Amino acid sequence: MINETLLSVKNLKKYFHLGRRAQLKAVNNVSLEIKRGETLGLVGESGCGKTTLGRTIVKIYKPDSGQIEYAGHNIWKQNRKETLSYRKQAQIIYQDPYASLDPLSVVGSSIAEGLIIHKMYSSDEQRQKRVNELLEMVGLNSEHASRFPHEFSGGQRQRIGIARALAVRPQLIVCDEPISALDVSIQAQIVNLLMQMQRDMGLSYLFISHDLSMIKQISDRIAVMYLGNIVELAPAEFLYDNHKHPYTKALLSAIPIPDPKIERMRKRILLSGDVPSPINLPDICSFYKRCPHAIDVCKDIRPELKETEQGHFIACHCV
Repeated sequence: MINETLLSVKNLKKYFHLGRRAQLKAVNNVSLEIKRGETLGLVGESGCGKTTLGRTIVKIYKPDSGQIEYAGHNIWKQNRKETLSYRKQAQIIYQDPYASLDPLSVVGSSIAEGLIIHKMYSSDEQRQKRVNELLEMVGLNSEHASRFPHEFSGGQRQRIGIARALAVRPQLIVCDEPISALDVSIQAQIVNLLMQMQRDMGLSYLFISHDLSMIKQISDRIAVMYLGNIVELAPAEFLYDNHKHPYTKALLSAIPIPDPKIERMRKRILLSGDVPSPINLPDICSFYKRCPHAIDVCKDIRPELKETEQGHFIACHCV
């Protein structure tokens, strides 16, 4: 059921240590939940920590502090067997499908690798049958299993990446900007495919993107991230109509409107200043230097993410 929490992230921090003193605070005290059958969209500027958060959730990176619970179990207190089971349940689709595929292996072998690791089938024939089913599921065919990644287009390679993620029958998939490297017409096909897979299999997605129009279409709820922090989180339609955080307002004002007359008349919010460096970032509001509404407390205390009305969370002293 969509109201049942599948994944819970609490006060998660992931820092990259650059020498003895420098710390890049990629994810800085993030808390969020993903329900069963839900798509949580994650948006923000490049370098804000979206990919790091996604990779920490699937245990590619180890956090510095905080916890991640999957189905009520802390994944960072698991033994080797439990970790293997979790990695079967939580998969990732990468932004660059070509870089994530072994160029020396045919795609059938890449898709079957997870089946072998998790010992899901007892024979090569059964695994090959599953690979063929997956290829057909994503709009390819069994003949493609014997081809190499360079023989496919970008959209086809992303379909192969989706097939590989689905191979072990996961419940949660982190979609790390899976459409950003594709043509617009192909983007729609991939998004429609992901939505169809979700309906058929009851999947949960963390959908990372900087495409604000697309994220609204696919997401149930949206979290806005800025310099390692979640600054606003709300149901998708509600966020677009009732956003409150100054950064969210600036982001949404950049979405182009198809009507030329309205587009010419509307006023875009342009932020002044540059994005602060995430290295050794002080524990204050990271947005205050660019915020037109900043007050004295913003440069002294980092605002906590608080629920201002049901389902709407904001981290801002001025709201």
